[in-house]
Amino acid sequence: MQEAPVNFNPYLKPWLAPQPNNMAGKGVIEQPGQCENMVWQTRKAEPTQYENDFGDALEKVFEAGAVELEEVAAGLNRVGFRTPEGAAWNAERLAAEFRLLAE
Repeated sequence: MQEAPVNFNPYLKPWLAPQPNNMAGKGVIEQPGQCENMVWQTRKAEPTQYENDFGDALEKVFEAGAVELEEVAAGLNRVGFRTPEGAAWNAERLAAEFRLLAE
C-alpha cells in the first residue's frame, strides 16, 4: 500500500476561540491601573517622518556594529542621515537629540 503525502498535521487539536471574561483583570497581562507605563509606551503623538527616518538610520548603524555614542554618530554620517539642521552628527549633538526625542 502506497501512502499519499500529507500537507497538514492530522493530529492537530482544533483551535478554540478565546472566550471573553467579564471579571476585571482576567485575561490580560497586567492588572488595570496597577502597572506603571514607561515613557516609550505612552507616546504623545504618532512619530513624525523625521523620527521614522531617524529610527531607520539608527537600525542600519546598529546592524553595522556601532555601540558607543561616537560610533553611532559616525555611522549616521556614513549612511548620510544628517541633523534636522542639515549638519553632520557628533556625540554631543546626538546625545542632545536623544534627550529631545525622549521628552
